Amino acid sequence: MINNDVLRSIRYLLDLSDSKVVAITQLAAADFAINQADVQAFLKKDDADGYAECSDLLLAHFLDGLVIHRRGPNPDQPPRAVPSRINNNVVLKKLRVAFELKEADLHQIFDDAGFPVSKPELSALFRQQDHRNFRPCGDQLLRNFLKGLTLRVRGA
Repeated sequence: MINNDVLRSIRYLLDLSDSKVVAITQLAAADFAINQADVQAFLKKDDADGYAECSDLLLAHFLDGLVIHRRGPNPDQPPRAVPSRINNNVVLKKLRVAFELKEADLHQIFDDAGFPVSKPELSALFRQQDHRNFRPCGDQLLRNFLKGLTLRVRGA
């Protein structure tokens, strides 16, 4: 899924202002340079003037910041290294952590979106990439997860 679409979906899901997106992104790394104008450019449609592509690094910082924002900082552990490449599986994992979702919650979210997922399919999404039962998370699956999560958080 395109990083801009993920950022747009999460911003809508949590009803975040541009300044709040900047603040959340900087929770993961205070020295990471982003401002409100950048956020506005990321949120524009692909064909609009001033559109900018959201990098993997920026989305990774935002998702890590979202985990800190929702759950609080963990003073016992040093800051985690931000991945340079991000894929749908990483987005799904970070959202699961940020919203403290259990397996039953995930199944309910997919069911609410009209996209039921079996227990083995779901567990395969959270496995390590070199595991034999690993399954890459497709765009449709992530889109439906974000849709179901939006229904859960914002209501119908």
